[in-house]
Amino acid sequence: MNLKSLFVACSLGLAVAAMPVVSAQTKSATTKSTSSKSIVDQANDPKTKTGFAGILRAQILLDRAYFSPGEIDGSTGSNMTRAVKGYQAANGLEVTGQLNDATWELLNRDTGAVLTTYKVTQADIDGPYYQIPGGMMAKAKLPFLGYRNIREMYGERFHASPNLFARLSPNSKLDKVDEEIIVPVPAQTTLPKASKLVVDKSDGILWLEDSAGKIYAQFPVTMGTEKYDPLPLGDWEIKGVYKNPTYHYNSTLFWEHKGKKKQTAVLKPGPNSPVGIMWIALSKPHYGIHGTPEPGTIAKGASHGCVRLTNWSVLAVGAAIGTETPVHFQV
Repeated sequence: MNLKSLFVACSLGLAVAAMPVVSAQTKSATTKSTSSKSIVDQANDPKTKTGFAGILRAQILLDRAYFSPGEIDGSTGSNMTRAVKGYQAANGLEVTGQLNDATWELLNRDTGAVLTTYKVTQADIDGPYYQIPGGMMAKAKLPFLGYRNIREMYGERFHASPNLFARLSPNSKLDKVDEEIIVPVPAQTTLPKASKLVVDKSDGILWLEDSAGKIYAQFPVTMGTEKYDPLPLGDWEIKGVYKNPTYHYNSTLFWEHKGKKKQTAVLKPGPNSPVGIMWIALSKPHYGIHGTPEPGTIAKGASHGCVRLTNWSVLAVGAAIGTETPVHFQV
């Protein structure tokens, strides 16, 4: 396989951009805004277990434990339930999907702040940011498929919904250097090497196992539909892990374009690439595990066959696996 160009039959969607995790400038969780200070204090308090601050705290702690709830947004949902269930099962707790006392006790062993302040930088403001068109032919004209705006960039950096920043710092327009905003403190560590990678169709998750068969990391995923692009069950090999891949679009690889005039295009890398910022090639032709420009849709829609994760999740997975790692897709 050419390391610089990949032919894939995967997502055509485009929305929120994503890039690698960048360590934040942090300081003590204080702010001049009374409302923001209240949220920070509540979320950083281990006694907080309910409401927006409690959900936010749980999501961030789960993200740091590598049982990903998807985008951190302070809301409950199917991805949050998946994360809680996986965390409970991996730690020998009763699997309820609910944040009960036993689950909170274990989560709260992580005593670090979950919210902190971050100073907006000139580089953050400058971007550059891009107007991303809808069609593949138009996208192919861009020199880089970058972020659309600063909120998208922050969303990727802090593993959060872009809308969360407006809720945490409602008076900020994110356009002033050294302005302090409230941000999550997401996972920053590197995962240990995996002995096996499993994608489970029924639960809509990807997990990593250690040498003893214990699941130590779990992520929600998007897969293809049963009718058009069913998950190819069975055992597969990893042929390569490629960061910031060039995307070679071929319309004939997509079911909805069958019988239509063939279109091809070469798209430059970037967080708004149809395959995000990482491509994990499998032994099945044109098939892989990859990132996405739409982190808010993970496990809430369908792909064109491949397995999609948020970009921060695929980066974590990509660093933990290699060509020697067996892959198993199951019902």
